[in-house]
Amino acid sequence: FGHLKDETSIKTCTSLDEVKKEIKQYMIYYNYYRYQWNLKKMIPVQYRDHLLTAA
Repeated sequence: FGHLKDETSIKTCTSLDEVKKEIKQYMIYYNYYRYQWNLKKMIPVQYRDHLLTAA
């Protein structure tokens, strides 16, 4: 949750729809583009696929 607050600009949103759009864009970024050190330096989607193919 801390990364969401640090990496988004929710404070500039003026309506609930803008907040929802900002959060959705961040979720896409986080899951498909942001590499995670704790997930073997993979993005969450890559790591999930890695686990599914290894099992």
